[in-house]
Amino acid sequence: MKKLRDTLGSLLPCKIVRLKKGVVYENRYDYQKNHVKFAFNPGAKILDLGSGNHPAPFATHLVDLFVEDNFHRGGVEIVKDNRPLIVADLEKLPFKDKEFDFVYCSHVLEHVSDPKLACQEIIRIGKRGYIETPTRLSDMLYNFSYLHKWHVNLVGNTLIFMEYSEREKQGTGSSYFFEEQTNPFDNETKNLVYKNREIFCNMFMWENDFEYYAFDKNGKPL
Repeated sequence: MKKLRDTLGSLLPCKIVRLKKGVVYENRYDYQKNHVKFAFNPGAKILDLGSGNHPAPFATHLVDLFVEDNFHRGGVEIVKDNRPLIVADLEKLPFKDKEFDFVYCSHVLEHVSDPKLACQEIIRIGKRGYIETPTRLSDMLYNFSYLHKWHVNLVGNTLIFMEYSEREKQGTGSSYFFEEQTNPFDNETKNLVYKNREIFCNMFMWENDFEYYAFDKNGKPL
């Protein structure tokens, strides 16, 4: 193989590079554990809000509103296993105050109708937890904004929700970044994302409570 590459390289006005198999993350937890230290006491009661097709492996209970409708998951079916799966609206959860030791909510809040009410409910039922959302940059580059109602900024201990405008929902119109990200081989786009994950995702560990604000597409506080 090396001899063939050397021969072709001498004939062609370009450099021949052997493609390497790239990193493939099967679910969000695969990369989250590289950035966040998840630690739980034995017997902890852990809720995954919006478990969808990526239920957290450490969760003891799962919640999802869209069990049959797969639109918000990009057409991917929900994952069901032997853990309790409760069908519930994140904005009106059927749980007692501080019922869960930890509430995990990953890539869900960008979809909700009322993010302030959703955050209020998360704080009400959980003692601590983890929240992750895509950033506006991520949504724009990958053209996922049409699936989301809000883009989210994380400032210290505060989540700021901004409603997407109609123009923003159109995205860039290019599939380049998505195709590069889903390419099975190593490439600069994937390396850029993996080395700068916090620019593409808001990754927020909270305890007791946190602050949150929301603004509509005209900048009016909600």
